[in-house]
Amino acid sequence: MIRNILGSLVALAGAASAVLSPFRDWYAGRAGQDYRLEDLFGGITAAESGVLVSILLPFLAAALLVIVGVVLRSRLVVALAGLVVLGFTILWMVRQGQAAGSLAVAGDGSGLQVGVVNALAGGLLMLIGALLMSGRGRRGRRSRREREPVEPYAAPAADQVDTWPPTQEPGMSVQTSPWPEPEVDPYTGPDPRDPRTRSYPQAPHPEDDPRDPVHPPHRPPPQG
Repeated sequence: MIRNILGSLVALAGAASAVLSPFRDWYAGRAGQDYRLEDLFGGITAAESGVLVSILLPFLAAALLVIVGVVLRSRLVVALAGLVVLGFTILWMVRQGQAAGSLAVAGDGSGLQVGVVNALAGGLLMLIGALLMSGRGRRGRRSRREREPVEPYAAPAADQVDTWPPTQEPGMSVQTSPWPEPEVDPYTGPDPRDPRTRSYPQAPHPEDDPRDPVHPPHRPPPQG
């Protein structure tokens, strides 16, 4: 969110600089609005130009692209606007250099002037703003994942006994018997080899114990 706000402010500042640049001097005291848009493709001439058919026109289009990109939080649209401003400014510099024989920066106002600097700075600020913006695609994918319902663990099939809680791993459960496991008595009775406890009653051996550790004992049927 902070990156989008910061990038939008930088891009809007670049758009304002680019739109204001044609109203300032570009070369030898001639304002940018005096250059016809068609001169950028056919060669610089001394003919005067109207405001809406001058180099201001692509800069206005770039400013509109910046506004659309900020509203949609689209880095691509903002970067495209910056490339438009830089592209037309560089194209003008190439045509002006061909017409004048060379491009120079002179303190007396006979060379490149502040209007060109404003246009170049505006295009660079738009590109920087596009880099600072975080966009909306990543956030949109994350929000879609958050809105997707989380499906619970599926119950295992009847022929696949799983452990609990579900682990989604195949295999038999640790406890496969429906009956509870028998409890083992740790006490085994007195030691018959000890003379002090030899007279104590002895516990029957497991093989002699008639009790079933799993199933309860059954009474024998009565004799008729």
